[in-house]
Amino acid sequence: MAEVEVWRGGVASWECDQMGHLNVGFYVAKSMEALAGLGAELGMPAVFAAAAEATLVVREQHIRFIKEARPGAPLTVTGGVVEMGESDARLMLLMRHQNGDLAASFQTKVAHATARDGVAFPWPDRIRVRAEALAVEVPAGAAPRSVDLGPLTTQASLARADALGLIRTGLGVVDARDCDAFGRMRTEMFMHRLSDGIPHFFAGQRPGAIDTARRVGGAALEYRLMHHAWPRAGDRVALRSGSGPGDKRFRRLVHWLLDPVSGRPWASAEGVAVSFDLDTRKVITLSDEEFARAEADAIPDLGL
Repeated sequence: MAEVEVWRGGVASWECDQMGHLNVGFYVAKSMEALAGLGAELGMPAVFAAAAEATLVVREQHIRFIKEARPGAPLTVTGGVVEMGESDARLMLLMRHQNGDLAASFQTKVAHATARDGVAFPWPDRIRVRAEALAVEVPAGAAPRSVDLGPLTTQASLARADALGLIRTGLGVVDARDCDAFGRMRTEMFMHRLSDGIPHFFAGQRPGAIDTARRVGGAALEYRLMHHAWPRAGDRVALRSGSGPGDKRFRRLVHWLLDPVSGRPWASAEGVAVSFDLDTRKVITLSDEEFARAEADAIPDLGL
């Protein structure tokens, strides 16, 4: 069966960043609206409503940003089920431009869980029947390209961030407005904090890593985001970031969202990004000298 449309909307100017295209946090926010639509197609029409008994808790997302969306762009999202386990599932959401070109793709791993405390429990038969009707495969354009989606145990902790010298790129507290109907921080808020922290990350790099004579922007190409625990209103969060080895065009960035009190991880992310010239709108290839400076800041084996 072909995937079913689960969301339709567009890009507002206030959702765009200084690069002039849709900010990554709003990509995720729109994907979460689409996830609610897919939940309805599966037989959970109030999946994120305050009165829900069961919900979908996001465990992990693989995102590819394929074609930028500028202000005013109309977008649609279709969805389907890639696979379903006893109490989990891997869902596919495909965001498209009006001409059908892919703007972004989201492979989202979810748990079927109790709404209040997030405890996973088995899917009912009626949802399994619907999942079979919504079965899809991951298209080639949405498959992992530069990020490994294999199983892992997170290495994120405050102590390890200190030991590795990861840059502090964010520090704050979860506001009630950041939380969903069940009191957990909304999924997109992790990506919003990553985006807000990027200027601090590049400010912390050694001088001359990129020629400042150019008007330079950046763009994410691919992300793997993992949620380890869910902060609630009043919980503090600290973002620590670092880069792994890359090449002259692509940089691998790792971000850990941590509890500064206990040191435990709330979430972690690995992304692949490029720098581009804001005047030519073309990807920047670093010179040998610029690349050497960037690699000098790279941390070998830095991961999720």
